[in-house]
Amino acid sequence: MKKHFVTLALLSLLVLAACSKEEKKVAPSATPVTVAQAQVRTVELLEETVGSLESLADPMVAAEVAGKVVEIQAVAGSEVSKGQVLAVLDARDVSLSRVAAQAEARRVEAVSSNQSKNLERLKQLREKNFISQAALDDAVAQTSGTHDQLAAARAQLGLAERNVSKTTVVSPVDGRVEKQIAVQGQYVKVGDPLFQVVALKRLRARLPFPENLAGHIQRGMKVQISSPGEDVPLSGKIEEIRPMAGGNNRSFDVFVTVKNPGAWKPGATVNGTVMLGVHPDAVVIPEESVVLRPAGQVVYVVQGDKVAQRVVQVGVKQNNMAEILDGLKVGETVAVDGAGFLTDQASVAVAQPAAANK
Repeated sequence: MKKHFVTLALLSLLVLAACSKEEKKVAPSATPVTVAQAQVRTVELLEETVGSLESLADPMVAAEVAGKVVEIQAVAGSEVSKGQVLAVLDARDVSLSRVAAQAEARRVEAVSSNQSKNLERLKQLREKNFISQAALDDAVAQTSGTHDQLAAARAQLGLAERNVSKTTVVSPVDGRVEKQIAVQGQYVKVGDPLFQVVALKRLRARLPFPENLAGHIQRGMKVQISSPGEDVPLSGKIEEIRPMAGGNNRSFDVFVTVKNPGAWKPGATVNGTVMLGVHPDAVVIPEESVVLRPAGQVVYVVQGDKVAQRVVQVGVKQNNMAEILDGLKVGETVAVDGAGFLTDQASVAVAQPAAANK
């Protein structure tokens, strides 16, 4: 009988131990979280986009006289200054035209000079009534005609001399040779393209924005332009807005002109940030505190060792901070890390304060 009693006692102890373990498993544990207090900050309403750089001038340098290319002095990728020689054309034909124009100008100048002297003599004879007025009028007309001929000959000479200078092809702007089309030995006609030169001193950023911002973005707004390969951003103002939205992406373009710091190139990708406005007294919390629930966007306000779910209206999000328009007061403490695992009235254990971004 005693043996059976000991056995029953042992079985009772085992049952009690099992029940104790089961109770420990069922009991809810506190969720570890970090916390942060809602703060007041000035929030800038920024709109960011990705655009590209364009050159303000990318002229196509064409042949202004016909001739054979005898020398190439710049190739694609060459940095050139305004007036720098790019190529030289054969000048023999235009030089002969200049010689002929010089000879014609000298001949007409001699005829005109002789006609002017003759007119002076006829005027003296007319004063003495030795010739008729009709003869004098005829001499005046002839003299005027030779003067016009001289002006035409001199214009032809100037044109010939200018054509000689055009055999030296120069860059019209400071920049870089984007394309070299002409090659040595090629015969070119007037208007044939030789080079394309891209200006680099001043560049224009083309920035696309969604059409829903058309009423908010205006000329004169400040824009910050940055390039992935450059550390220092540039500042400028919106100078032009293209009013029509694109048919494919429903966006419109704004243009900002900036001074090239030296290494920026046309065609490069740039980031543009425009400031649409400022909220001076905004309530902000870490962005991780805002989670999505069936009720909407919520935060969990820490109250002792529990949290209360609070539906909030979120405004601007930037620099890992979220602006709270409604539903939260300054100074209230919210869960940050671990907020996504919480429910209303859940138990929490605060691990450490979350460092707010400055």
